[in-house]
Amino acid sequence: MSQKVTASVHPAGSLDVLSKYEVSLLTDPAHKPLKDIFRLCALAVLNTGSDSDNSQEILNAHKDFEVEILQNDRGVKLKVINAPASAFVDGEMIRGIQEHLFSTLRDLIYSHQQVLHSGRFDLSSSEDITSANFHILRNAGVLNPVNTLNLVVCWGGHAISREEYDYTKEVGYQLGLRNFDICTGCGPGAMKGPMKGAAVAHAKQRILDSRFIGISEPGIIAAEAPNPIVNKLVIMPDIEKRLEAFARLGHAIVVFPGGVGTAEELFYLLGLLLHPKNIDMPFPVILTGPEKSQDYFLSIREFVLKTLGETAAQKIQIIINDPEKVAQVISQDVKPVREYRKQNNDAFFFNWQLHIPESFQQPFSATHDDMASLNLSQQQPLHELAANIRRAFSGIVAGNVKAEGIAAISQFGPFKLKGDQEIMAELDRVLRSFVEQKRMKIGDEEYHPCYQLV
Repeated sequence: MSQKVTASVHPAGSLDVLSKYEVSLLTDPAHKPLKDIFRLCALAVLNTGSDSDNSQEILNAHKDFEVEILQNDRGVKLKVINAPASAFVDGEMIRGIQEHLFSTLRDLIYSHQQVLHSGRFDLSSSEDITSANFHILRNAGVLNPVNTLNLVVCWGGHAISREEYDYTKEVGYQLGLRNFDICTGCGPGAMKGPMKGAAVAHAKQRILDSRFIGISEPGIIAAEAPNPIVNKLVIMPDIEKRLEAFARLGHAIVVFPGGVGTAEELFYLLGLLLHPKNIDMPFPVILTGPEKSQDYFLSIREFVLKTLGETAAQKIQIIINDPEKVAQVISQDVKPVREYRKQNNDAFFFNWQLHIPESFQQPFSATHDDMASLNLSQQQPLHELAANIRRAFSGIVAGNVKAEGIAAISQFGPFKLKGDQEIMAELDRVLRSFVEQKRMKIGDEEYHPCYQLV
């Protein structure tokens, strides 16, 4: 088989037809930025299973890839030109990849037309941003009313060891046996393992309506292409809306070993849970991994303790090498969440009561100036310090794997971060541990830091 394939594909999944205006968004030169984003996301979806987590490398390897949208009176289809051959079997696109491709098209067009440029939402207003996120998730079909709280969000790295990956599968299996569905960042590693384990457990329990929700955003999807277990793919417009989607949808959070991306997610959540309006809200957060990961988690807890204090450290529970206990604790800890939702007349499928400040929702642009001006000092409320540490991690993620971040580092050199001495010492310690444990990159490639601590 040739290494690249050109083919036309019909919709699969939740998108069947587009209006002429919607088609023009991807064909009119005036909307070239949107088409460029779709090309990048489409290539990532078709490149599922790649060993690279460098979006620029992927783009360079497929410079001749194109995707065209075709419409006739019977509907819409896509023509992919010079697509990765791994997305096809005997000339036919794999069904799951086909579904992901059209889910991507659905979300990008909906976000562009109905959210970002419609005037329906004031995207400087916290309430409107949350409403916009609700509409995107509802359009993607992931807000089905439920009677039980059974969606566990799993975070963790794409660059993890085989032992850690197998452990994530076992945790997913134990959760699946207890009828829990799984939501992750949709990529490989700790995002794939829990879904794979839960899928086996659901088969044993004869659960036919499994939800394996993958939530991504255009800047990260090339580095973390959707894994094949995902049956509900959602592309949010930016990383902040992606993080809010996790927090609004999930009934509990399980954190596996990871790198800066995982640390970013954890500090975002801790920032929310430390906010005075959320401080009493039950929200289970478990950090777990095999025996070899114990030092990693103790190091993370020490970082949380020394930067955010004891209250933050008490928000997380560490369970080592015991997948069954993880699932049992989750089963028990979602009961107070259910009661809290009932008492506050909140939906089971979307956490409206969670207060998310507007400063947590505004997209952070990881430029050299913005990274250098981050407030990494103790002279601010703890939830704001958590948010700024999250932004620092987000910038490092961009410098590691996002095309625009890699380009900025290549042109201007490493990002520079400065702050209180104790915070910077702790940040240096935890980042060094990520590098030493090879949690910054997939494979054996030598890691070159995209940051300097001043």
